[in-house]
Amino acid sequence: MKFAFDKSKNEILRKDRGVSFYDVIEAIAEKGILLNIEHPNREKYPDQFMLVIEYNNYTYCVPYERSGDTVRLITLFPNREYLYLLEGRNKNGKN
Repeated sequence: MKFAFDKSKNEILRKDRGVSFYDVIEAIAEKGILLNIEHPNREKYPDQFMLVIEYNNYTYCVPYERSGDTVRLITLFPNREYLYLLEGRNKNGKN
């Protein structure tokens, strides 16, 4: 799998959120992907999917589009909704 992303968007994310696409790629290589799901807003983003990864003990969502063997990362944002994945529990808090 090859990753692609907009370099100027990467700089904006690094400055504004303190995390970059390079950090995402490194986190995937080291810890893997927690979830790989369809984008929750299929009406607005029909061609997008979303990775959920762990970075600095927190969960981040990374919307992406796939073309052949290339994954184009679009943006990333922290999301506490998926923290249960780090705790080894399901979404209802049960083991």
